[in-house]
Formats: sequence, C-alpha cells, structure tokens
Amino acid sequence: MTDMLVKLYDLAVDWSAVMAHQQQGIHYRQPLGSEVMAIVQWVGDRFSGGWRSEVAIAFSQRPPRGLIAVQGGELLGFACYDVAALGLFGPMAVAEPHRGRGIGRLLLQLTLAQMRSAGYGYAVIGWVSSEAFYAKTVGAMPIPDSRPGLWRSALRINSSGF
Repeated sequence: MTDMLVKLYDLAVDWSAVMAHQQQGIHYRQPLGSEVMAIVQWVGDRFSGGWRSEVAIAFSQRPPRGLIAVQGGELLGFACYDVAALGLFGPMAVAEPHRGRGIGRLLLQLTLAQMRSAGYGYAVIGWVSSEAFYAKTVGAMPIPDSRPGLWRSALRINSSGF
C-alpha cells in the first residue's frame, strides 16, 4: 500500500458537516485519560493488534495524538497520528455499523487540522488502502516509491500481519 502526502496549510475542514453531526449527537474530541484502555480494547476487538498498540501510544500522550467520534456514550471511530513516525497520520477506522455517515471523513479532516495546529506543514498518511478517498477528502497525493515504506521491516506479530 502506498503512502500519501497532504499539504496541511491547504487543508479544508467541512465545518457544516461537523455542525450537522453535532445536531445528531455525534461529537469529535480527544479521549480522556480514563477512556484510553477501553478504546484500546475496542480497537483490538474490531481491528488489529498493531492498531491496538498504536492507539495506546497515541492516546496515552498528553495531549492525545488524535480524536475519537462518539454518540450517546458509544465509540464510533478513531484517528491517530505521530505513532509509527512523527508527522505520520494513522491508523483511522470507523466501526462497521457506522460507516457511510461521513464520520471517517470528518475524523480525517479534524485530526489533520489538529496536526496543523501542532505545527506540522505536511502530513504523511501511511499505508493507504483507498487513494481515491484520501485524494478527494483532503487532496492527498501518492508518494512515489513509498511501498512498503516504513513498514518494510516491521515484525509480523500475528497471522494477520498486524
């Protein structure tokens, strides 16, 4: 999978969609310290061991390196950055029943905006599964010869290869 580059100084956030989600009770925020282990468990139950580790690292930082989407006390999705490398966005995921509602798009935009606020001019989105989504949503561009990139020497801890 390819890595992609985003110019954070050109980043646009769809604030009207954020407001519409707020009216539906969907909120985007940094996790509380007391929530981190529950979030890590949630990620491990639904996704991969590698992501579980990365979420633990991102959300144990102060301030947390990423955001969660919640509705009515239910975790809908998450996005992280600065985990595998500084300036690297990811992982990000939305629980399957909540996909197609624009939650991933807003998690991406808002987390990249968080990176911009932290002083980054650019972000790399690592190991992209859908180039079209990232290009359309935030103007990301493929980085030539970035496959497998940073993960070329990663440990294979479980049968899913992280």
